[in-house]
Amino acid sequence: MTTRLPPLNSLRVFSVVMKQGSYRAAAEVLLVSPQAVSQQIKLLEDMLQVELFHRKGRVIEPTEPAIVLSHYVRAGFDEFSNGVRRVTNASDRNRININVSPYFATRYLMERLEHFREREPTADLRLTTMVKLPEFDSDEVDVSIQWGFGEWKDLEVTLLVQDPKIICCAPELADKVETPEDLQNHTLLHPVVGRIHWQRVLSHLGVPDATAKGEIEFQDAATLRRATIARLGIGLISRIDALDDLRSGKLVAPLGRDALNDMPEGDVAGFYLVLPKAHKRIKAVAAFCDWITAENWVALNKAN
Repeated sequence: MTTRLPPLNSLRVFSVVMKQGSYRAAAEVLLVSPQAVSQQIKLLEDMLQVELFHRKGRVIEPTEPAIVLSHYVRAGFDEFSNGVRRVTNASDRNRININVSPYFATRYLMERLEHFREREPTADLRLTTMVKLPEFDSDEVDVSIQWGFGEWKDLEVTLLVQDPKIICCAPELADKVETPEDLQNHTLLHPVVGRIHWQRVLSHLGVPDATAKGEIEFQDAATLRRATIARLGIGLISRIDALDDLRSGKLVAPLGRDALNDMPEGDVAGFYLVLPKAHKRIKAVAAFCDWITAENWVALNKAN
């Protein structure tokens, strides 16, 4: 008996929902309505006769069958991409589609990118800057440089450089932050992709169950930095930026600039090279990966 396979569109929608964690977020990625996403998931559940998500209001939780299925769906789309590349001689193309964290692009990559161009003069580089991890296939991205903690499953992940932080605030707020516990009385500022960052910091400082007065999320590090200077709250500022602002007097480090120096390595965010392993079969992409992992980004960090 032949098993009837679900439509590829339903499987793709399912894959995006699993990655994004909600119908609404998946709808934004797919440029459709949340209702359209829900309909595709319902179609898939009806065909498989399996419940894929537990619905609790607006929150969804994947069931065990959904978790199992997601691995096969991702592997299947990877194979589709590999097949297309093979029949179109993609392994010989010179174009490299790179997505870069905006902060890494401005603070690290731009002044070094010419080194790669000297090494691979025929490479055709196409750069985009998105904060969130792209959908490599649908966004046509070959390789990405992401800020985070290296926790991207089913992808090849290589740490390029850590991004240590300093707890900073405007001078007007400094007198109100004398101990780590005082941080709970202020609005804590963090990037959208770093919601767990403050939890790790507070736990390290001995305040594991802290509840902050409030939180504000920002799309990028530059806006978060400006918000900290504008007295909107307490910010975790990248060390190379914080030292500039501390010297100029725009910000202060109420708990000391070295308060987070001894954080466990796994709790320190960084910039990672992230890509599906199969993408390295493209010669130009493999050359870029070899170059960027060989560069000494730590030295550049210290130089700043």
